[in-house]
This record gives sequence, C-alpha cells and structure tokens, in this order.
Amino acid sequence: MADWYRLVWPLIRRFDPEMAHGWALSALESGLLGATPPPVDPLLATTLWGRRFPNPIGLAAGFDKNARVPGPLLAQGFGFVEVGSVTPRPQPGNPKPRLFRLEEDRAVINRMGFNNRGVEAMVERLSKARPKGILGINLGKNKETEDAASDYEHGITRLARFADYLVINVSSPNTPGLRALQGREPLEALVGRSRVALNAATPPETRPPLLLKVAPDLTEEDMGDIAAVALAGTLDGLICTNTTIDRPTSLASRHKGEAGGLSGAPLLGPSTAVLRRMAELTERRLPLVGVGGVSSGRDAYAKIRAGASLVQFYSAMVYGGPHLVTRITAELADCLRADGYSSVTEAVGADII
Repeated sequence: MADWYRLVWPLIRRFDPEMAHGWALSALESGLLGATPPPVDPLLATTLWGRRFPNPIGLAAGFDKNARVPGPLLAQGFGFVEVGSVTPRPQPGNPKPRLFRLEEDRAVINRMGFNNRGVEAMVERLSKARPKGILGINLGKNKETEDAASDYEHGITRLARFADYLVINVSSPNTPGLRALQGREPLEALVGRSRVALNAATPPETRPPLLLKVAPDLTEEDMGDIAAVALAGTLDGLICTNTTIDRPTSLASRHKGEAGGLSGAPLLGPSTAVLRRMAELTERRLPLVGVGGVSSGRDAYAKIRAGASLVQFYSAMVYGGPHLVTRITAELADCLRADGYSSVTEAVGADII
C-alpha cells in the first residue's frame, strides 16, 4: 500500500464504497492522482494479437465503466486498461446499497447491475480522447433486452474502432439470465453473431480480437462447452474469471451474506483453478487473461504459470490504492528472474503438465 493511501485509508473506509469509488474517478479525472509511469522492465513486455503490451498487468472491467479515465489509469503503470461493462442504452443498475467491502476478507461484494451511461456516451468520450495505450472494451446487455445478441452486436458495431480488444461479458451474476448464455447452443449463436458484426464493422488490418469473459462457477461440462466454442475459431481469447456467487465458509465479514458477486482474495484459488482447466481444455491454443483475487506479484505469477498470458485485478485496489500496480509489476519481475525466465512469455503455462 502506498504511504499516502495508508494514511487516508482510515478516512476512506468510513464512507460508502460506491461514494469512495466516485471520488477516485473524479480524482483521476482532475489530475489529483497524476503519476509518471514507472520505467518499463523489458522482462515484462509481451505481444498478443499483434499488439505490444508494456507489461501483462491490467485493470479489470468495472472500475471505469464509462471510459472516463483510461489515460490516467494507464499513467499509473497498468499495461492495459479495460473499460465497461457498457450496454447499448444507459441504465441505472440495481438499487443501492449495492457495493460492500469485506475488510476482514480483503474482498468485495457487488450487485451493481451494469450501471453505465450507455454506448453512445462512450463513443462520444473516446471520439474526443482515445488514450495512448492498450484499451479493452467490455460489452454487456441491457436488463430488459430479450435478444441478447442484438445488444452485443450494437456495442461491437459502435465501439470496435476504439478498442484494442473487445470482451463479450456473459458472466456477471447481477443481470438476470445472463449466465445462461454460457450454455453451448446460446453461446454458439451469440459468439457467431458477434463475430459477423465485428467483421462487418472493421477491416481485417485494424480488427480487434474478440474475447469472452467466463464465470468461476462453471461445471466441467460448462467448461468443455465453452472450450469447444472457443476452439471453433470465432473467439480470440478468454478472460477467466468474473466474480463468484459462491460464499466460502472462511468469510468473516458481516457483509458476507449480501447478494451479488464476490471478488478479492477469496477468489484467487477458485478462479485460478478455472483458468488452469480452460488452458488445458483449449490446448493452450488461445490466449487467456487471468483475473480474480490478484493482490501481489506472486498472485499474478501464479496466474501466468497456470496459463494466463495477461493478468488483471481490481478489488485489491480498494485496499491498496491506485499505485498498487507498481508493486505488483515489480514483484512479478522478481518472480520471473528468480526462476530464470528471460521473458514473461516463457512462464505462461509452466504449471500445466
């Protein structure tokens, strides 16, 4: 935890988490949290989908839903930033309170419900100021939409030209029926229509890769179905994983019974297990992004050894502040050097037999 964040944490924790989150966005937007990116360690640079990432540590979707501050976030030292989830039409999300800190567990529960200003607001913002750096855009569906694929098609059509990669998010537990889209038949139809929309919206030379974000609460059959769809050639990668609806018995916080998705430290083991299994099922033929429970360089290293080419975090920033990424990248480089690797790519999937 950065020294200044440690000093202000006792004050921050007294306020509603969603209010504090809003303050963080405003501070980044105004330049109050300005930063000079730390020197890029060449050991951490990696290339995927024809794009060079200065380091493999990114910010997961959910922090900057409306693409307000991707530039200032990249300036904190993130190798890439993912904005969203964004839906075609603005929506307020679920009733408040809907975000809870589980301090004893270093965790968070949220039931935000894809609250965002909609695709057109994001188009307007990115048209004025597309940040320099790797930008991912995470797409969701509006709560009342029955033809889910039409919402993803619309998001792709309007936003593909701004993205270094696009994410189909069908794994949030806070939109009714969304996770059902991970089944074999609905997923094939959804991904197929999304690919057609992407091909129509962009020429091959600038076309961003299309990724799918999956849940940690998958059965072996679910994972097999997703892997089969992914290997059919319509997806360019997977993000493993979103938040969980499971509640480990180890949770100690008084908020542990709140409905919503659990993220943070308790998710590290389960999400990494799904990541490793998806790497096996896809025969390591697709790039994977590991997310869930990462709060240190060693956590990120575990994800990489389990098959992740890139790693994301978000919840740990609640407790460690925006400069946590600097410590994570430095620790990751130390882990790689200690094991004799000359690049992060060499370590990807090292624990998969």
